Amino acid sequence: MASVPVSPLEPLQLGKDTTPAYTHAIKWGLLAVAALIAAYVIQKLVAGGSWLGVVITGFILLCILAVYATRRAVPMKYLLPGLVLLVTLQIWPIVYTIATAFTNYGQGHTLTKDEATDRNVANSVKEVKGSERYKLSIAVPEGADVATGALTFLLTKPDGAMLAGTKDGIEELPAEGVEKTAAGKITKAAGYTILNARQSNDRSEELKAFAVPVSDTAGIKSVGFSSAFEGAPTLTYNKNADTITDTTKNIVYTPKNAYWTAPDGQTLPTGWKENVGTKNFSTLLTNETIRAGFLKIFLWNVAFAALSVISTFILGMLLALLFNDDKLKGKGFYRSLLILPYAIPGFVTALVWASMFNQDFGLVNKLSHLNIDWLGNGWWAKVAILITNLWLGFPYMFLVCTGALQSIPGDVREAAKIDGAGPFRTLRSIIMPLLLVAVGPLLIASFAFNFNNFSLIFLLTKGGPFNANDTTIGETDLLITYAFRLAFESGSPNIGLASAVCIFIFFIVAAMSYSGFRRTKSLEEVN
Repeated sequence: MASVPVSPLEPLQLGKDTTPAYTHAIKWGLLAVAALIAAYVIQKLVAGGSWLGVVITGFILLCILAVYATRRAVPMKYLLPGLVLLVTLQIWPIVYTIATAFTNYGQGHTLTKDEATDRNVANSVKEVKGSERYKLSIAVPEGADVATGALTFLLTKPDGAMLAGTKDGIEELPAEGVEKTAAGKITKAAGYTILNARQSNDRSEELKAFAVPVSDTAGIKSVGFSSAFEGAPTLTYNKNADTITDTTKNIVYTPKNAYWTAPDGQTLPTGWKENVGTKNFSTLLTNETIRAGFLKIFLWNVAFAALSVISTFILGMLLALLFNDDKLKGKGFYRSLLILPYAIPGFVTALVWASMFNQDFGLVNKLSHLNIDWLGNGWWAKVAILITNLWLGFPYMFLVCTGALQSIPGDVREAAKIDGAGPFRTLRSIIMPLLLVAVGPLLIASFAFNFNNFSLIFLLTKGGPFNANDTTIGETDLLITYAFRLAFESGSPNIGLASAVCIFIFFIVAAMSYSGFRRTKSLEEVN
């Protein structure tokens, strides 16, 4: 029998890099892409003056290079993406919300004190008598982003002379490469990108505060997007005395409650953001109107979350028990039908149910021959919300209960049957304890989710119906929708106060969840 030739094994060379060359190329290519993205983000942040964002972006890029550009720190290569997302999407929003809750951040209080001062002075500019009007084109330097680039006024004087003005001053505009309309408005100029009406409108807030200085006391301001005038401010700021003086009325404004305030209590329109300590929290606890509304919303919030969890769990569990019977045929088909509500996006379902609950044309009233104002009456609106949430939530409970029931050994039921236990006794004493071991933590998570179920309330009732005397608090508001209204929809949005409400929500849900998880420990003894 011929012997089979055996080739000698090559000795393993420790320390030699056997990684294919193309993987190195891919790795360094991805690192280069990450660096380019970071450079682009940093450029935008610098243009916006967000230096903290620049530092954070640079730090993240350094971490990426330190971890992935070397062969060390293998565990960190897997952990870093998750850590970055955890910090940016979880930790940073929490920290920012807490910080905002101790400020007066809201309508009229979004700027720093210096920015608010400049805005008030700029808004006080009045046209100088006898001054000439200019044809105006708004532009940015060529190559700059039209949304963030430095603003430039391209001006045409009545005599046809052309000027270019920035925040630093004004100079003549070379005629070479300039195109104008018959009225004298500049439509093209070398070295500049002229903004169209839409782009100019997007930067209207900047334009209100923008002026081209022509002297120590005068500047050129825009009137709309097509003309400009030379004007002078009626307000002057004294930095040493920290006061603003209205030179036309001889009124001195001093800083008070984050506004420039006159002796008679009148204020200039633009205030500034400042730290107010625990004022927002004390307002929630001491203001009679807000406190009464807050308590009312809180009680409904707890009831809504609890009833939603209980109703969806009972219906889902009963359906799971029904379809867990081995004698039932076509279980797979029926189960597929039951999870259809779970497969449809929740916001679509909420809008469909909102139309179905319409008093005059809704399907619910037509089929039931009723005339209930589902969305206009406070109690019926609550019922409508619970019905809709039952439809949205029972498929999830059905799925988790089905999985939990299938994990219960069959011999346990057989033993209960031999011992003489009936179906209800088996369900109460055997199946339910084993079922709750699996689904108990999910019920707590479902309660926390429904406690902050913003989308359902907002899309179905928008928190209403509302009392004619108080449109800030609705009959079906949750704390989260109330916070949203305070921050964005009230007559005077107060994001600082809304942030304080969010902190209350956090501690309420945390306390309830902690209590619930402690109680679920007793279920562990069932196993």
